[in-house]
Amino acid sequence: MERRKQSSVPGTLLAFFVFILLWAFFASLLKKPFLPGPGKTFAALGGLWKSGALFIHFWASLSRIFLALALSVLPAGLLGLASGRSRRMDSVISPVIYLLHPLPKAAFLPVIMLMLGLGEASKIFLLGFIVFSQILVSARDASRQIPEELAASVRSLGAGRLARFCHVVLPACLPALFSGLRVSLGTSAAVLFLAETFATDTGLGYLITDAWARVAYAEMYAAITALSLMGLFLFVLAGLAEKICCPWKE
Repeated sequence: MERRKQSSVPGTLLAFFVFILLWAFFASLLKKPFLPGPGKTFAALGGLWKSGALFIHFWASLSRIFLALALSVLPAGLLGLASGRSRRMDSVISPVIYLLHPLPKAAFLPVIMLMLGLGEASKIFLLGFIVFSQILVSARDASRQIPEELAASVRSLGAGRLARFCHVVLPACLPALFSGLRVSLGTSAAVLFLAETFATDTGLGYLITDAWARVAYAEMYAAITALSLMGLFLFVLAGLAEKICCPWKE
C-alpha cells in the first residue's frame, strides 16, 4: 500500500504538468482572449492574492462548505447506520432515499431560496442537503453489509447496543462513510458555484461570474483554479481524516 501511495505522487505531478502543457499549447494555438495561457492566469491569481480578494472569496466558499458539513454529516451518519441495522427504521428511511437521492439537488435551489430567502441559509442548506443525502446512503449500505455473525458474537459476550455500535458498527462503516464524504465534497464544490451566482458578493462562484461579466478572462480562470484548489484541499483533508480515524486501513 505504501508503494502505491508513493507511486501516485509522481503520477499526479506528471498529470499536472501534462495538463499545463496542453493548456499552454491550445492557448497559443487559438490565440483568443477567452483562453489565456497558464502564465497570465497564474499572474492574475497572484494579483488576487496580493490584493486580499482571493482570501476573502476563498474563505467565504470554504466556510459555507464547512457549515454544511457540520450540520449534516453527524445526523446523516447516525440515521444511516441506524437504518441499516433496524428493519423498522429502514422501512421508513428507504422510501425517502429512493425518492430523493436520484434527484439533482441543484434543481431545488429556486425552491430553497423561496423558502429560506436569498441569504446564506439557502446556500448552506443546499450544500448540506447534498452531503446529507450521500452520507445517509453510504452509511445505510455499509451498515447493512456487516455480517450478522459478527454482531451476534459480540452480543454473546455481553456487549450492549452502545458497545456494539462503538466497537462493531462504527469501525466497520467508517471507510464507506469517508468514501461517501469525498464524493459529496466534490459534488458540493461544483454546486457551490451555482449557489454563489445568486444574491451574494462573496465566494469563488461570485468571483468567477463577476470576472466573466467584466470580460476579465485571466481573472476568471484564476478564480476557477482557486475553486479547483479548494476542492483538492477538501479531498486531501478528508483523506487525512480517514487516515487518523481508520488506522487499520494502513
